[in-house]
Amino acid sequence: MGQSTCSGCLSVEDQLSNVQQVQATRQGAFAAILADGSIVTWGDPNLRGDCSAVQDRLSSVQKVQATGCAFAALLADGSVVAWGDLNYGGDCSTVQDQLKNVQQIEATGSAFAAILADGSVVSWGHPSRVGDSSKVPDRPRNVQKVQAADCAFSAILADGSLITWGYTCHPFIGGNWSALQD
Repeated sequence: MGQSTCSGCLSVEDQLSNVQQVQATRQGAFAAILADGSIVTWGDPNLRGDCSAVQDRLSSVQKVQATGCAFAALLADGSVVAWGDLNYGGDCSTVQDQLKNVQQIEATGSAFAAILADGSVVSWGHPSRVGDSSKVPDRPRNVQKVQAADCAFSAILADGSLITWGYTCHPFIGGNWSALQD
């Protein structure tokens, strides 16, 4: 596969052909997946546009997601590579051994959630902002799809039911859905 290009430079236009997907952090960093599975990043390196620390692991990229200040790339082999601000999910080393056979990644403003082939969910990022897998209700193993808001995740289960987890301190943020459960 192609070689990833990771740059803090704003001028990467000559490398941006055959783009398959582009994703942006809220802080102005971008990552584009090219047809050969490589990634080109740009934006201020201080705003997490620099993936040079993980560049050697970024090949065969299928999808990329972004939190406010970090990226996570899903590779063809079902593994995940993350980079950016550690408090926003830029480091998945604490859950790396669980990130196998990943099917989907979604991102809140500060955390990532991955659905594995067995239907379980692994999350990482800011622990108080849903980046802690232990906050997933009842550790479901039949998750079909995950959708993210700024501070909460919702998951559709195989039986058509829905679970939501996340920041529950404020009723309008989305993580607290206890009034709707019945």
